[in-house]
Amino acid sequence: MKVELVRVDDAFHFEGSGSSEVKVHTDGSPEIGGSNLGVRPMELLLMGLASCSAIDVVLILKKQRQDITDFRVSVEGDRTQEADTQRKPFTKIHLTFKFAGNNLDESKIQRAIGLSMEKYCSATAQLEALATITYDVEIATV
Repeated sequence: MKVELVRVDDAFHFEGSGSSEVKVHTDGSPEIGGSNLGVRPMELLLMGLASCSAIDVVLILKKQRQDITDFRVSVEGDRTQEADTQRKPFTKIHLTFKFAGNNLDESKIQRAIGLSMEKYCSATAQLEALATITYDVEIATV
């Protein structure tokens, strides 16, 4: 896997691309001189985790013929500053999987998420070495 990051301005705005050739913009906060023209790098890590698992879950539930009309994942991460550094890695990450659909089977949803988190999602495998990852599920009927 390979990605490329290109500086866009004379501050902290970057444009990244990978094999899909879709551009992703990152930027620093205004407090350090950024312009809010992209997501923060640590937000991008959480987005990567959420999207990795979301793809798994949708793939599994489509095979099980679950009629999903809306699906969202929200993620919250707690960070703690490492001693004698400016680094603040995630120590806790919590995902909330939110579904809406017709006749959704909660046991199938729970199983799909469990499979993603424990077997398929490489982002989970990468991050769980340093952070405790938990999740919950919300299902709305349509």
